[in-house]
Amino acid sequence: MEAWTPATPRGDALRDEAENLLQQLQEHFQALTAALNLKTEEMGNRIEDLQKDVNDLMVQAGIENSLKEQMT
Repeated sequence: MEAWTPATPRGDALRDEAENLLQQLQEHFQALTAALNLKTEEMGNRIEDLQKDVNDLMVQAGIENSLKEQMT
């Protein structure tokens, strides 16, 4: 029975395949991270817009303490 070591052709092929799979995994992970960061940024922007809209509604309703005043 032949040992599978890096010195054998099968060992080289196995190592190359493992490196290829790890590279693909890293690329997928980076793409997922970028997508999540983008979605998080979009969600933050939506929350800020919502806060501004609520503040505007409070001012229109005559509520003295707007969100801006409460934050300072």
